[in-house]
Amino acid sequence: MKRLPASLLIAALAACAGSAWAKGDIEAGKAKAIVCQACHGADGNAGVDPQYPRLAGQYHDYLARALHEYKNGERKNAIMAGMAATLSDDDIENVSRYFASLPDSKLTDLHHRVQGD
Repeated sequence: MKRLPASLLIAALAACAGSAWAKGDIEAGKAKAIVCQACHGADGNAGVDPQYPRLAGQYHDYLARALHEYKNGERKNAIMAGMAATLSDDDIENVSRYFASLPDSKLTDLHHRVQGD
């Protein structure tokens, strides 16, 4: 059995890793996220109604996981389950990257808001 030169092996692994860790298409995510604006606001900061989560500036992997969990039923919300059901894996990646790319001017953490902090 022939052995591949290390440089060729490294190049092959890098090519595979590049596709596995693709950044997603923010513009495609923006187009797909138009329906999200009804509840989450045009800027992703839930301007329409404060009961809806702010998506702008959230970590993309958190958003993607949440959408996958709504889609597969791990998270329970009839509205979000219906929305996520229509999304492909690429759509979820793109939408998540889009919202993560938006300014998070209204996100806050729980620092000094939780008892014992």
